[in-house]
Amino acid sequence: MIIIGLGNPGVEYENTRHNTGRIIVAAFAKKIDAEFEFDKKTNADIAQGNPLAGGGKTKVTLVLPDTFMNKSGAAVGKFVKSIKAAKNLLVVHDDLDLPLGRMKISFNKSSGGHKGVESVMRAVKTEAFWRLRVGISSATASGKIKKPSGDALVTDFIVAEWKPKEEDEFKKITKKAVEVLTLATTDGPEKAMMVANQN
Repeated sequence: MIIIGLGNPGVEYENTRHNTGRIIVAAFAKKIDAEFEFDKKTNADIAQGNPLAGGGKTKVTLVLPDTFMNKSGAAVGKFVKSIKAAKNLLVVHDDLDLPLGRMKISFNKSSGGHKGVESVMRAVKTEAFWRLRVGISSATASGKIKKPSGDALVTDFIVAEWKPKEEDEFKKITKKAVEVLTLATTDGPEKAMMVANQN
């Protein structure tokens, strides 16, 4: 399986909402003792590892594109070279349509306006791949999402860092997301979907 963590490169973007995918995939890499190395050919940080503690044949390739979000597909296209291969792709990214603290696994769905996902879809020429969507929006006590509207406000929101009171919640969902990725790589994304989509 190939797992892509979407985000923006550079220190100034490290802890921003839009880097949710990169942060989670980096945390997963740490869990399975996979170390990233920059690959000039693909312009991405790449790590390979085995999520099975006792070894075995399950291997995973983790990719953090070293391009800005809307150019993410440039790196992904070098790893996924056919529509058939895309079925073994899992993209982790932030999602404005989900509240912070929730995540969902989906397959063969539209981009929902996410520029990084759109770039990946153009590169692999299909929507038929797996995605772990991680919520970044705030919500009311009743669970109604409060997301910004208008391009400028959305941009300001997604490239902002987490507020102190949001950080604990993000750490919790990162931990859960790492467990879901472990399940996806050892037991399959369908099994992981059952866990991810019930929170």
